This record gives sequence, structure tokens and C-alpha cells, in this order.
Amino acid sequence: MNSSTSIIPDPGVDRRALIADEELIVRNSGEIPEIAYHNSLYHLSEDPEGPGLAGLSREELAALQAGVMARYREIILRDLTPANRDLAIYRGVRRAIWNWQRLGKFCRRCRLEPAGELRREIAAALVSFLENEVRETMAGLRPPSLNCTPEELRWFLVALGVENPPAPGRWLALCVAPNLYDGEDGHD
Repeated sequence: MNSSTSIIPDPGVDRRALIADEELIVRNSGEIPEIAYHNSLYHLSEDPEGPGLAGLSREELAALQAGVMARYREIILRDLTPANRDLAIYRGVRRAIWNWQRLGKFCRRCRLEPAGELRREIAAALVSFLENEVRETMAGLRPPSLNCTPEELRWFLVALGVENPPAPGRWLALCVAPNLYDGEDGHD
């Protein structure tokens, strides 16, 4: 098909099944799920090889957006799970921060609000991670694994609504100094 050929939707297409398939793809996407979301939107409505769905409904868009949010939840919690620190899938607290920022940008673009429940779940996971990190490093069981700066960690705590944390000084002391971290910055 050339680019001047218009897309003719198949009247017998099962929209629900197509949306469910795309939601599954988004939900199981890689590190930046909004890319899979936009790929799905393109495939469903504009791709000459796609089904040619015209005008996705709010419910259909919401299903795909829920897949993005579920995937972000999974990858953020992955990086706030102490048991993952020695696994190849682990990216660290700094990546959890970046992914929280990416989720926030996606939500703003789609005019969504990250659910309070999601914010509370991630906040609880972060506090638990930090408390575990303090216990293990103070006991000499392992070196600190925080790969974010104190400023980044403070920002994340505030963004998640963590008020009056139990041991912020100990947590911040385990962070890397800003000039010692030479990784990618992850910011747009």
C-alpha cells in the first residue's frame, strides 16, 4: 500500500479484542511504556496495515492508558525492591525517580492524575527500601546501593508525599554525591 491509499476499516472487526490485544502489548512493554502506547494508537487508527479504527472512545483510550500506568508501576516497584538489587533487571532508585517523572509527564499529557493509591504504594515501597538499606549497610551486610543524589531523593520523597520520614539523615547519607555520579541524567 502506498501512503496515498486511505485506510478502510473492516466492519466486522472486534474492537474490544483489538483494544485488549494492544493493552496487553502496552502492559508488557519495555522501559518506556508510553512509546508502546503511541505505537498502539498508530497501529489501531493510522497504520495502513492496521485495523483502521476511527475515533477511539474514551474507554478505549483509558484501557490503553491504564496499561501504561500498570507498566510504570511494575518497573518503579522493581527498582524499589531490595531483593532485586543484585539482579540484572535492577536499575536503582535513580531510575525509579526518572520513571516516576516520566509517568507524571505522561499523565499530564493525557490529562490524568496518578492515582493516590499508586502514589501511596510507591511511597511505602521507597520508605521500606530506604529503611532496609540503612539496616543492611549499618550492619555491614552490603555497601550502599543508592545511585541517586540527596537532592534527587529529597525531591522523590516530596513528590510521593512522604512527610516527616523516620530517618531522612541516614537515608540521605547513603546517596551518591552529585559530582560522583556519571550516569545518564534521564531528564528531558
